[in-house]
Parts: sequence; structure tokens; C-alpha cells
Amino acid sequence: MTFSRRGFLAALAVAPIAAGCGLGRPDGAAAGPRALPIPPLAEAAVGADGVRRFQLTLAPGRAEILPGKHTPTWGLNGPYLGPTLRARRGETVAFQVRNGLPEPTTLHWHGMRVPARMDGGPHQTIAPGQVWEPSWTIDQQAATLWYHPHPHGGTEKHVYRGLAGFFLIDDDAADALDLPKDYGVDDIPLVIQDRRFTADGELDESDPSDIGLLGDTIVTNGIAGAYFRATTSRIRLRLLNGSSGRIYHLGFADDREFQLIGTDGGLLPRPVPLTRIQLSPGERAEIVVPVQAADRVLLRALPVPDRGDIDAADAHAFGFDDRFDILELRGAASTKSTAALPDKLIPWTAIPAAAATATRDFELRWYQINRRQMDMNRIDFTVAAHSTEVWTVRNVDDWPHNFHVHDVQFQITEIDGAAPPPALAGWKDTVYTRPGSHYTLVMRFSGHTDPTFPYMYHCHLLLHEDHGMMGQFLVLGPGQSPAPMAMPHGGHG
Repeated sequence: MTFSRRGFLAALAVAPIAAGCGLGRPDGAAAGPRALPIPPLAEAAVGADGVRRFQLTLAPGRAEILPGKHTPTWGLNGPYLGPTLRARRGETVAFQVRNGLPEPTTLHWHGMRVPARMDGGPHQTIAPGQVWEPSWTIDQQAATLWYHPHPHGGTEKHVYRGLAGFFLIDDDAADALDLPKDYGVDDIPLVIQDRRFTADGELDESDPSDIGLLGDTIVTNGIAGAYFRATTSRIRLRLLNGSSGRIYHLGFADDREFQLIGTDGGLLPRPVPLTRIQLSPGERAEIVVPVQAADRVLLRALPVPDRGDIDAADAHAFGFDDRFDILELRGAASTKSTAALPDKLIPWTAIPAAAATATRDFELRWYQINRRQMDMNRIDFTVAAHSTEVWTVRNVDDWPHNFHVHDVQFQITEIDGAAPPPALAGWKDTVYTRPGSHYTLVMRFSGHTDPTFPYMYHCHLLLHEDHGMMGQFLVLGPGQSPAPMAMPHGGHG
């Protein structure tokens, strides 16, 4: 049986989808700028065993996102967002994650190579009042990762209310480079989110578009209308698209050039000069920006230029025409001069696609992957530990999608048969899939085997994920076979 797009949507038992997002003022907050909050570094205790231990509590709160208004929110160790977690390659980390929310949730370590039962996906539900205690050893290079909930069918709501934070990995190779690295001074984490508010300042969770909750106000590190005062001649911005469904095409108002130094999975082989960079939900980028004394320049989200197979009306409804001010960058009266960026960063070795033991094809359309919606009790395929695979991902829809894979960092070898641009040639765990295009990814899986608990692959536009645009796979060692597991519900939410 063949469904039309609208026939398919009508068949789903989901909330009605509005034709547009009803943007009111896509130009930021009305009040004057406020100083950018810097997420605090999470406290951690390192025991005699060398394990770095963190405690995180998810709970309701109230936050002054809009000046003078206190919005009911959810946060981690605070009213909105969470602290920045930081650990080193080779360290073992352990967590006590306490759920102080009125409903079950999870906590997923996005971009982390982690055992499946510690991944924090929909199979690791934490009931209200309960504590989850994952632990693993970090075995990947320095990178900007993040963490957020992943409850099946409820991820968008939990992230929209404020549950997210950075997870930074350090290592000796990155430490040896002359890069901005003074956290909160010249090394700045920047989570960009769009939110919509009611007249009394509450989060408006009504009327999602086909790609989810689109807001008319930009919230940067938890506040609307933010500025950062730079005291050095170069600053490093660790950019995270923490929105539910919005794609950001970012650049500075004066078109100044910046250097891209890292993508999802870590630093690039060398800096890449750019004036624009695009991030879909879940993607990260590290850029180094030059700043002069007394500078005042805006980091902006500009209209998305490459729309693929999306007509003009849908592109407008998806927010592709919107413009936002993200952050005002102000140079101090006198900025400290810093060294030029090194010409070379971290060596990069291509994963040999010829070594692949499996090739797989994925078609993205509506809320389905390969014409199937997520079933918590269905394993879609199994992968051999330490194996290399080549995946081809096709967006055959006229909607924007992206594609995220748990437990791996992949390399993009081709986009529509051509080599990827330099900005997409590094390590990635999430990639925007332009409507009408196909992407070839090569990835090598870890030795984290588990016959029971799966990893996810899915669209990271959170409404799409919640409505079933997700699948799951097991990583198995020699002699292992899938073990049955019964979940409370098997459908898509």
C-alpha cells in the first residue's frame, strides 16, 4: 500500500501538525542585552581508584530566560540547562543521576563511545525519585559533546524545557596545541536554542510545525538577548544547535572570517577559513573568531540558502527564511593579544571503506526510516564489534531531516557522489540530510558488545524522533546472539 504524505500523517495517532510555526518576532528579545551566562563546570570527586564521579539531579525550577519574567523550567543541578561535564581521555567516569521530575526520563551522552546499557537511550528509563548509576572509561579524542534526555516519545518536551548540557573531553594532543582554552574567558560553550513564550512568560509548547516546536525568540546559554565581552584577540566558540527542529545558518553581521577547528567528534587536521556555517539539531562546531578592541559585532542566524527539494511555502514554514541575532560579541577597551592559530591541528586518518564488512541503505521519509517506525522490541540489525561499515543515507522526503548514530563518530565520504566540503570532512556523529540528497558514511564500531541493550540511529529533529523516525541495532561479539527483551510498549510512542 502506498501512502501520500498527508495520508500518512492522517493515519498517525499523534497531535495535529500545524502548517506553519507562527513566528512573531524572529529578531531576539525586546530588552537590552545581558551578559552571557557561562555554564559552570560540574563538581567532580576523583577517588583513590582514579574514578571521576559526578552527581546530577534533574528537577523543575524557574529561570529568568526573558528579562523580568520567571519561566517554569526543568534543569540539571539548577533551574535551566546543566553544568559542563569535563573529563580526560583514558579516565573512568561514574555518575549518580537522580530523577527529581514528575515523570520518567533518561540521560543520553550524545557523541560518546559508551557501553549500550550506559548510553541513556530509551531503554535506560529513570523513574521519578530513582537514581541511575552509569560508568564507563572514555576512549575517544578531545571533543565537544553534549548530554540530554532520550525518553521514547518525550524527548522534544524534555529538551525544550531545559534539560541539556555540554560534555567536554580533553586529551594530551589537544592540550599541546596553542588554541584558546581558558574556559569562560576565551573558550566559550554556546548552546543555541529557539523558544516561544506565552504572554506571562511560560514556555509555549503548543502548535508544532512539521519539524517540531519552532520559537520566535533565541535563547543563548539560557537567556534571551545575550552579549559576551571578549578580553582576548581570539575567542573559541563551541557551538551547539540545541534546538528541537530549527536549522541555523550562522555568520557574523560584518561577514568576518572565522576558523573552523573542530566538528562533532573532535579537532580537524587544520583550521578551515569560513564566513558561514550551518548546524542542524544536535550538531556541534568549534570556531575561533578574531576580536579587536571595542568591537561590537553580532553573530546571526541567516536564511538557509540550500533548500533542496523543499518548495518555497514549506521552507518558510520550516523557518528557513528567518533571521535571528544569536550573540553580541563585544571587544574590551583593550584586548590581550594571543598567538596565531597553528597551521596543523590533529592528524586525521581515513577509515578505509574497502575494509567494510557490511553496507547498509537508509531512506528517510515522513516519520519513518526504510518505511518503518520505531519499535522498542524490534532489533533492526546487528553489527560485529570492531567492524567497519558503510552506510548510505538518502533523504527522499520534501522535509528536512538529519541522521545521528549512537556510539560512533563517522566520516562522510560522499554527498551526491562528490567529496564533502571541508566543513563536513571531519569526525561527525550527526549530519544534516538535504532533501533529495544522499550521504555516504563510513564508521568503525567499538568493542562495546551487548546482546540485550541496543544503540539508536535516528533523525535528531526531536519531533521526528518522538514520532518514530528511529531504529536500533546491537553490537555483538563472537558467539553472541540477540537476547529477547520485553519493553513496556513496543510502538512509536
